[in-house]
Amino acid sequence: MKPMSAKILKIPINLSVEEAKSKLRGADWQQIQNLLEVAHPLISAQTVYEVCTIDEKFEDSVVIDGIHFCSQVLRKNLDGVEKVFPYIVTIGSRLEEEARKCTDMLEQYYLDMIGNIALTKARKHLEDHLQSFFEFSCLSYMSPGSLPDWPIEEQKPLFSLLKGGEDSIGVRLTESLLMIPRKTVSGIYFPSEVTFYSCQVCQREKCEGRKAKFNEDLARQYKIKE
Repeated sequence: MKPMSAKILKIPINLSVEEAKSKLRGADWQQIQNLLEVAHPLISAQTVYEVCTIDEKFEDSVVIDGIHFCSQVLRKNLDGVEKVFPYIVTIGSRLEEEARKCTDMLEQYYLDMIGNIALTKARKHLEDHLQSFFEFSCLSYMSPGSLPDWPIEEQKPLFSLLKGGEDSIGVRLTESLLMIPRKTVSGIYFPSEVTFYSCQVCQREKCEGRKAKFNEDLARQYKIKE
């Protein structure tokens, strides 16, 4: 195993009332301002990522830095790609802990949503950093568990690519494959000609995290839909 060479970034997160208002339906401006004043000092956004080389490509799997991943969608997305960037992004556990203390269920929900907004911004910060630093015109990502084709069990090999780097940002993977802290995301960024969203080949209709419509033609190309 290679010595740890993972890159760690501390990510500044500043949420505006306008950003939060778009997600917190029913909350008024003053309430949102109060919630943000509570949330901001509790958000500690960090990321760890690695620059990895693709060793081998098979029909429905790929070997990255000696680690085998099984997914025909991931494999197809890596056509013509030589380097990928496995990552973990977290905002820490303090906001989550504060939300659990709330006796007001609506306020608890709002703090949870603020955490989701912050986590999304943190991942976008990493994407912008990779795109700028490595001079990519476009990047896409996939996350284990986002598709049946790439199940949550693939978290273990993904974490192994970080070579223990997750410890440095306070993240751990449980036996049930849950990431702790809960406000944590992981995946693999890769250069692409156009932005790919797992949603485009996912038929799950009721999903709050959907970023793009299901594309039947694209799903057929990825052999997701016959």
